[in-house]
Amino acid sequence: MLDIQRIREKPEEVQAALARRGIEPPVDRILELDAERRSLLTQVETLKGERNRASKQIGQMQDPAARQKKVDEMRHVGERIDALDAQVRQTDEALHAVLSEVPNLPDPDVPDGPDESANRVLQTVGEPRAFDFAPKPHWELGPSLGILDFERGVKITGSRFYVLSGAGARLQRALIAWMLDLHARQGYTEKYTPFVVRQQTLYGAGQLPKFRDNLYRDHEEDLWMVPTAEVPLTGLHMDEILEIEALPLHYTAYTPCFRREKMSAGRDVRGIKRGHQFDKVEMYTFCAPEASPEELERMRAHAEATCLELGLPYRTKILCTGDLGFAARKTYDIEAWAPGCGEWLEVSSISNCGDFQARRSNIRCRRAPKARPEFAHTLNGSGLGLPRTLIAVLENYQQADGSVAIPEVLRPWMGGVETIRPTST
Repeated sequence: MLDIQRIREKPEEVQAALARRGIEPPVDRILELDAERRSLLTQVETLKGERNRASKQIGQMQDPAARQKKVDEMRHVGERIDALDAQVRQTDEALHAVLSEVPNLPDPDVPDGPDESANRVLQTVGEPRAFDFAPKPHWELGPSLGILDFERGVKITGSRFYVLSGAGARLQRALIAWMLDLHARQGYTEKYTPFVVRQQTLYGAGQLPKFRDNLYRDHEEDLWMVPTAEVPLTGLHMDEILEIEALPLHYTAYTPCFRREKMSAGRDVRGIKRGHQFDKVEMYTFCAPEASPEELERMRAHAEATCLELGLPYRTKILCTGDLGFAARKTYDIEAWAPGCGEWLEVSSISNCGDFQARRSNIRCRRAPKARPEFAHTLNGSGLGLPRTLIAVLENYQQADGSVAIPEVLRPWMGGVETIRPTST
């Protein structure tokens, strides 16, 4: 959530920053509601002061008639206070609703652009493998190896679900375990978090109310299935004050993720690139405000190292203003090359959210024992996301005989399996 004080003091600056995202900024409406709220509060405080003074006077009055008259006057004042308090609550709710829909302000160095077409490639690392045969896409390769079953996924759940079998299921698990161990070596503390969260946790992470239609929930209880581990990791320190000496805090976690993806038929959704359920290993950082730019570069380097150790060609992009996520002020995307699909697949997004999530979640830090707390900064990044990393491994490591070699770094988690062959079940 944006700082209302900043909107009051620099409305033109905020309006210009939001306009860079290509949205119609509701700054005037925010200022109108804010002014109305403050005016109502002033009236309430004035009346409460009047009532307090009158209470002292009533206690000292000797004339019963005069005292009763004053009591009757104060009864009307009390009714007016109650009415104004109700107006304050309504205005608060309206202001909160508008502010909740406003995205984060982009950093000044984020390139302007209307959509993903304006994202800028910063570097490409690794040469795509030269095949002496036509590489298969994973939607052909997986079934031929007996490790990917589309039909049974659809049968037991529905469209956009699938089943991994045998060495395929183990490869998925190996990727998750290896990435968690890698991030632990990089300095992250592993967390095992709930896979369902409360509505307030989703709000704090910036998922609600914006993405309500994309989330799965229990309609009998306040429990929502996580769309990413970023959500419970943000919630870990909700309503807490962190001591500055303890920062930065670096966490990593695996969760299955659930989203109501709005998908249409076409090349972009063929195979398992997009689905309603997927796995992801997350990196997350809480830090002091001045440290977040450096932490963003650190997390980017860690995500890139994951691709390097897997031997995957990748490229890094900086997202333009029109493609930034709701809570992000600056984002890098890392895309791995998938030779069977013939395209770059996004396997990680690393974002600096500044104090946006911390303000919604009331996560603060204190620089000294008696210092006034300030909002911390939060950053998140995939390290990496599945199944796209699985796709990139299968397609890059496929062999002419239809088999797939297991990358060296994953073999300790594969129980001696070094190659997945068409006979695997």
